[in-house]
Amino acid sequence: MLYRKMPENGDELSVLGFGCMRLPVKENGKIDEERAARQVRYAIDHGVNYIDTAWPYHMGESEPFLGRALADGDREKVKLATKLPSWLVESREDMDRFLNAQLERLNTDYIDYYLVHGLAGEVWDKLEPLGVTDFLDKAKADGRIVNAGFSFHGSIEDFKRIVDAYPWTFCQIQYNFMDENHQAGTEGLKYAASKGLGIIVMEPLLGGNLASPVPPEVQEIWNEAEVKRTPAEWALRWVWNHPEVTVVLSGMNEESQVEENLKTAEEAYPNSLAEAEVQLVSKVEQKYRQLMKIGCTGCQYCMPCPSGVSIPECFNIYNNLHMFGNADGARFTYAVRMSGVFTNSHSLKAKY
Repeated sequence: MLYRKMPENGDELSVLGFGCMRLPVKENGKIDEERAARQVRYAIDHGVNYIDTAWPYHMGESEPFLGRALADGDREKVKLATKLPSWLVESREDMDRFLNAQLERLNTDYIDYYLVHGLAGEVWDKLEPLGVTDFLDKAKADGRIVNAGFSFHGSIEDFKRIVDAYPWTFCQIQYNFMDENHQAGTEGLKYAASKGLGIIVMEPLLGGNLASPVPPEVQEIWNEAEVKRTPAEWALRWVWNHPEVTVVLSGMNEESQVEENLKTAEEAYPNSLAEAEVQLVSKVEQKYRQLMKIGCTGCQYCMPCPSGVSIPECFNIYNNLHMFGNADGARFTYAVRMSGVFTNSHSLKAKY
């Protein structure tokens, strides 16, 4: 396992982090705890030391599962990350209530990396007057959290002002070779790094869509590579190639995924891809774009919509459906992002 340093505190974090949003489940939809615990412990034994979860994952069962899975000595081996459910917060008191409940659910006295979950401009504008910065300061002072950060799903303009609004240790952004100009994107990655923030990357495989199934036209391009890699390896190596990235999260739920990602992480050095390999990934990205139904670049020039529709996000989900054919994933993303669940608002919506 390779490690990269968190800029502010010097923590040596594994380049591969274990994301606990997509753990293996049984037929009834409940976490297969025996299998999931085995996967998490195997990853820890092979060098992974950053574990990420959140209040809503697996219908609220991810945190309690981790509390049990890490109880036999593994808690001290890892940096544990979870998130304040921002869409449920209505008062300053709610923030302490959720954090205290998470400490109990995770069977721990402190959270190493605590994030304000799913920020966008309007979410931050709601939380800041409620006293979220005071909450973070006091939770750090009393030892319930060690490092404060935020995860983000919004525009680059809002990302920059949130970065500048508080002395964050780190941030978490969606980033992959299809999302260079989406949400925070490459511009946000470099901006946060310039401010000294560590950067945790989520969705490096775009919800698994960049791993499989791969359209034949795309696979033909991957086959041109001199060094043969799986599509998942290419996508992960592309993210790790950026020196600004500290940790890449992967929501692994198959033993083969854990094994493959651990092996890929052994070579995850920054700037380690040859220029011809970077160009090959760019060629794949362009091919995916050709498979799009709508040529939307996410420039936001169509916004704000007078009817309150989040036009670029709707187009993005629609294009992903046609590029990757993952209907269930597209419906889930559409429902979550457009319903106002994470923003507690209907100002960014979809028309039915």
